[in-house]
Amino acid sequence: LMKVYLAVLAIVLILMQLIRIDIKNSPTDSRLEIKADENVSKLLRRSCYDCHSNSTDMPWYSHVAPVSWFVRHHIKEGRKAINFSKYTQIDPKIKAKRLKRAIQTVRNGMMPLPSYTWMHKDAKLTKEQKELLANFFQKELDKLEGE
Repeated sequence: LMKVYLAVLAIVLILMQLIRIDIKNSPTDSRLEIKADENVSKLLRRSCYDCHSNSTDMPWYSHVAPVSWFVRHHIKEGRKAINFSKYTQIDPKIKAKRLKRAIQTVRNGMMPLPSYTWMHKDAKLTKEQKELLANFFQKELDKLEGE
């Protein structure tokens, strides 16, 4: 009986691989990207860009179902929340809301997601790095509110 269950499980896992994900990195125009100093830019690229830009690095496991489905969902949601590759094109009112949310989620440790940092240890942010990003987002918000 155990062999039957294992065989069925193996067949299901193999069939799951037929459901392919389609995450494309659209070409980016550097004029549309968020602008930041080198320190902030490095943090954004290391800890945020895989889900919040068109520069997603897709590691091997992101092509294996059901993990691929989970990854695709996070990327789609992340890009919808804020896409740093199209930052200058975001409507100012929406951008202000997204920046406020970014400040909160970075400060309280909700971003980057624990499920992401589990596989990407270098994406974890120290307390100082969280404050650096939160302060950067606040300055961006202040610029918007000053316009």
